[in-house]
Amino acid sequence: MNLFIEGFQQLFQFSNFIAMNIGLLLGMVFGAIPGLTVILCIVLFLPFTYSMGAIQSFMFLLGMYCAGSYGGSISAILIRTPGTPHATATMLDGYPLSRKGQTHKALKLALQASTFGGIISAVVLLFLAPQVSIFAQKMGTPEYFLVCAFGLTIIAGVSGKTLITGLMAGALGLFIATIGLDPMTSNTRFIFNNINLYSGFDLVICLIGLFALSEVLKKSEKTEVIAKVNLEKEEKKLNSITKADYKKMARPALLSSLIGVIIGIIPGTGASMASFVSYDRAKRMSKTPEEFGNGSIEGIAATETVNNAVTGATLIPLLTLGIPGDGSVAIMLGALMINGLTPGPKLFVDHGVTMYAIMLGLVFVNLFMFLQGKFLTPLFARIIKIPIAILTPVIVIFCFAGAYSVKTSMFDIQIALSFAVLAYLLNKFQIPAIPVLLGLVLGPITEENFRRSLILSDGSWGIFTSSPISIALLAIIALSLFVIIKGKMNENTTGDTNAST
Repeated sequence: MNLFIEGFQQLFQFSNFIAMNIGLLLGMVFGAIPGLTVILCIVLFLPFTYSMGAIQSFMFLLGMYCAGSYGGSISAILIRTPGTPHATATMLDGYPLSRKGQTHKALKLALQASTFGGIISAVVLLFLAPQVSIFAQKMGTPEYFLVCAFGLTIIAGVSGKTLITGLMAGALGLFIATIGLDPMTSNTRFIFNNINLYSGFDLVICLIGLFALSEVLKKSEKTEVIAKVNLEKEEKKLNSITKADYKKMARPALLSSLIGVIIGIIPGTGASMASFVSYDRAKRMSKTPEEFGNGSIEGIAATETVNNAVTGATLIPLLTLGIPGDGSVAIMLGALMINGLTPGPKLFVDHGVTMYAIMLGLVFVNLFMFLQGKFLTPLFARIIKIPIAILTPVIVIFCFAGAYSVKTSMFDIQIALSFAVLAYLLNKFQIPAIPVLLGLVLGPITEENFRRSLILSDGSWGIFTSSPISIALLAIIALSLFVIIKGKMNENTTGDTNAST
């Protein structure tokens, strides 16, 4: 209790809150602009923390981290261009809701859900970090593979009209994920003597092509006049969040918080996987699953809650075990080391006051993120008023700038354009692009953990049933597949009945 009180006193310094809010603003901007990732934001501004104290520097970085997770939803909702990979799931319902004239409402939902998930995650970090880390320690490579395999079952859940097309798209994503260097042997695969393909395809560049530039291609061929939404006229009627909306949001938000915490503590999984797991679970549990993909409030609540529920959870393995939960947190490890804080079991013993100050600070980071977002939401919503003839070239410029900034390579712009053409063709054949992204996200970590497991067991598949956690995960995977396939069969049956009618 003394550590808690002393940590609270250490946190409440004016410089800490200034650093926190600057970080929030930067993270929100970088998260909202496609290509300017949260990781890039943290890397660019990490040198500024060298002259700061441990608490101040971490407040600065945590502000970027949390606001970046929310910021990706802004462009996803407004222009169907996810600013971050995990905002893709938010795009599925956020953009359709915006097209219905409820832009303000979609942004408010995303902000409130993100804040809720972030605070839940911060509370878990504050009170349960040591206990949760004990469970994480029990998970080995086979368990990590099974978690990823569970993630792959979501491909069936977002496969569009038919299961076959979704599986085809997912397989395509998994194949693309194998291009580059073999993670175990470093042999080249499918690079065709092109040195630019040694490191494979960067997820941000693929994202820009699959969803941003492909949307530009689709809009370019439309000849019909798109009705413009009068935001001022519709604002009061459609853009307020009602008690009924909050009631619908409650269950998916609570479930997504739990999913985000569980996935967040598993190193290497991250928010992208968590967002699609949460979206799929919310859809399965919903009383109105037909609304998903058409502006579902539950869909936005689920994905945005889980995105920020991951943030605090990823710090648990970092602080307690010295294992970064994802790329952004791995960079924060440097800020800890610079200030003489070595992550691990002794960190809370040797620097307990500082740790409690940082964990308490995460709660305030999310509260100030809500205040900043609430102030800036009306400004963000005005983007929708910009004429399409002006907005489209601006989107293209930002996409090219974002793709180029990842590695400062013109080849990456060509890759983004290639993925745009791929998504355009998939759309023509009514094949969804989301499973391709899932394959790209989950493919590398699934393959690496699968092959490591077989190496550890000398090729025996029995390693995947060697622990109670593995058996429980296998049961969850089997149940998930059963529910998804049964749901798809019911959808097809209903569709055939309607067609015959």
